[in-house]
Amino acid sequence: MPYPAAYHLASMSNLTAARFQMAYSLGFHMIFAALGIGLPLMMLIAEGFYLRTQKAKYMRLARTWAKATGLLFAVGAVSGTALSFELGLLWPRFMGFAGSTLGPAFTLEGYAFFLEAIFLGLYLYGWERLKPAHHWLTGLVVALTSCLSGVLVLATDAWMQNPLGADVLMTNPEAMDAVGALFKNAAWPIMTIHSTFSAYATTGFAVAGVYAWSGLKGKMDEMRRSAIAIALFVGTVSALAMPITGDFAAKSVAERQPIKLAAMEAHFDTQSGAPLRLGGWPDEETGTVSFDLELPYGLSFLSYGDFNAEVKGLKEFPRELWPNVKVTHISFQIMVAAGMAMLALAAAYYATVWRNRIRKQTDQPLGRLLLTLLVPGGFLGIIALEAGWVVTEVGRQPWIIYGVMKVTDAVTPAPGLVTTLTWFVALYAALAVVLVFLLNRLKHA
Repeated sequence: MPYPAAYHLASMSNLTAARFQMAYSLGFHMIFAALGIGLPLMMLIAEGFYLRTQKAKYMRLARTWAKATGLLFAVGAVSGTALSFELGLLWPRFMGFAGSTLGPAFTLEGYAFFLEAIFLGLYLYGWERLKPAHHWLTGLVVALTSCLSGVLVLATDAWMQNPLGADVLMTNPEAMDAVGALFKNAAWPIMTIHSTFSAYATTGFAVAGVYAWSGLKGKMDEMRRSAIAIALFVGTVSALAMPITGDFAAKSVAERQPIKLAAMEAHFDTQSGAPLRLGGWPDEETGTVSFDLELPYGLSFLSYGDFNAEVKGLKEFPRELWPNVKVTHISFQIMVAAGMAMLALAAAYYATVWRNRIRKQTDQPLGRLLLTLLVPGGFLGIIALEAGWVVTEVGRQPWIIYGVMKVTDAVTPAPGLVTTLTWFVALYAALAVVLVFLLNRLKHA
């Protein structure tokens, strides 16, 4: 008799295997990519402080973060390449239909990737070979191109969320303006700005958590305090920007994907002056929500800028077009809660710094309690990042291209996806283990 887990794995449908494999791969790659975007900015800031002050602690930080950036670049390249193979392997019908439209974004991202590789090499090996200002400028290019790579990839997802020109692609593909469809898409800048800030916030809080852990082990010195200061500056500015950019993103969703908005808020009935729901456990069968707190008129105002605006409920749409309401709603609540927790933690940090400056306590400006909070706080950005991605992608279901092509119509008919699932799960798990091991080996000189 087969082992139950093996039996369930073997009996998994093509669609389930493909979706799990893509979700698993993207879930890992997003963390690698976010850190790969955020760390170059932090190494740039650290070297900038060194050029201005000539303090050795900033040089040590810049060199360490540069090594970490190199590792993340290598791991991100492997995981990103694997993802590009998965697109063709798992979703050939989708690529056959949309490949020519998405091509310009992937091509330009390739150019950004190679520029980043070139200038990262110059940065890593140019410490004693380039003039200090020139060396800093190579780091600036690394920071810009790493960000640009993410921006260009997001153009493809923005098009899948808001497929501009899809009607032309279906009827007369030769007339399709792929560049215009991608880069004139109103959803793209909104998603780009919000996602970029989320990458910086994720990196800032994660790095602060690492150095806080060192402090709890009795290794807190001036350099590590400076590392936390830089990391939380980047993380706090980004965390402050995220509710603002998130508000624009929510208004964009309300306009272009009202069913996703309804799922995010577990909003079942069309209503004027709709309340904003905090928490809650939605029941799709009864159309009710338990254990929630409602803020009157909040959803109408946040979605349309009008307290009495009508917000469509899920019951306005065919049941087969509903996304998974529980997953979408709870993920949205987790994302918001993690974002608020990041701001609260940042406030606690800056209150502590301000208090100790008033008391002129410069030898140990951070207390043990704050360091203890910063360690788990290092995961808040990652939690918000992953939860936000779940909201974006699960909330679009059952569509792979919103309103144009369903996921069930895009998956490959070829058998054997359980085998590729197993290998890709092993690949990304191995990449994560290798990255953590190598980052742990990085030591300050």
